[in-house]
Amino acid sequence: MIELTVPGQGVIRLQHLVLDVNGTLAVDGRLIEGVRPLLDQLRDRLEIHLITADTHGGQAALDRQLGLQAHRLQAGGEAEQKAAFVRSLGAEQVVAIGQGANDALMLREARIGICVLSPEGTAVSTLQSADICTAGILPALELLTKPLRLVATLRK
Repeated sequence: MIELTVPGQGVIRLQHLVLDVNGTLAVDGRLIEGVRPLLDQLRDRLEIHLITADTHGGQAALDRQLGLQAHRLQAGGEAEQKAAFVRSLGAEQVVAIGQGANDALMLREARIGICVLSPEGTAVSTLQSADICTAGILPALELLTKPLRLVATLRK
């Protein structure tokens, strides 16, 4: 668990990290270098969940690389499926990271939504739904490995 006291927001307790895969953790279906070590650092503090429509069809290989099992979405209504997944975990305890249009609702539902700028593009609707925007997935994950950065960014 990550517990933060954020001025103007009170105590935030995070138990779950929900990550979009394609465009967020991977570009063109290939894992972004540096993601695995940062996720490994977070495993003892957060339950890590991958959520994907498996756009590139290579999720099984990414699962093996990361030592995780992604939750696969059904075709159609992906945005609502992602939001429902966050709610099923207890949205107040979730930090979610994504960048595509189908991530906007997920970021809005989560206690903390982080939008990443991606080489595959970043949907403006998702950017507007986020609490935080970072230059990519590595800085987003580093916020969680160094949570005082979250306090500095979220304080009101």
